[in-house]
Amino acid sequence: MGDVLALVEARLRTALGEPDARAAMTFLGTDRIEVLRFVDGDVVRYATLGMSAQPMTDPTAALADPVRGPRAELVLSVRTGRADTDKVLRALAVLAASPQVEGVVVAPGASLDVGEQLWPAAPFSSVLVAEPGGLVEDVELDEPMEPVRFLPVLPMTANEAAWKRVHGAGALQERWLARGTDLRDPLRASVPLD
Repeated sequence: MGDVLALVEARLRTALGEPDARAAMTFLGTDRIEVLRFVDGDVVRYATLGMSAQPMTDPTAALADPVRGPRAELVLSVRTGRADTDKVLRALAVLAASPQVEGVVVAPGASLDVGEQLWPAAPFSSVLVAEPGGLVEDVELDEPMEPVRFLPVLPMTANEAAWKRVHGAGALQERWLARGTDLRDPLRASVPLD
């Protein structure tokens, strides 16, 4: 476990630089989850560290495989100066602990909801899990372990989350793209969904 997390942290530092802050949380019955903060100009990135320590297991599986299964960490990027986004640390830790707590497999296209604002005055309580491979490259692990993927999470308003449930993740992402939505704006309004 420690070796995997050391490799993951090294990859984050290579891709994003030195973190300027970190917080750690432990939930009953789970491994420790850390959230690292990286500032890059007017963008702040929050990355989880600890979610990939164990592979995610299909909740319908009779036994959890301690070696095989997808591994991931979450990365959130937002613009600085518009909101107190540092309050997102707890929400990200909760989302990163969800595979251990709820037995879910977090994958691209999934919606994750924390049931409260991601940060004060945020119009979001949920995120859309996007495709990996853009900002931070996967960490390859020894066989038979699967690589650690860094999954971007994109905040969604309640209306967007409801629309995504009906039309799918791809349709919502196309709508954001067509409207030029700034997904890094921590106070953005919902994209028009008519």
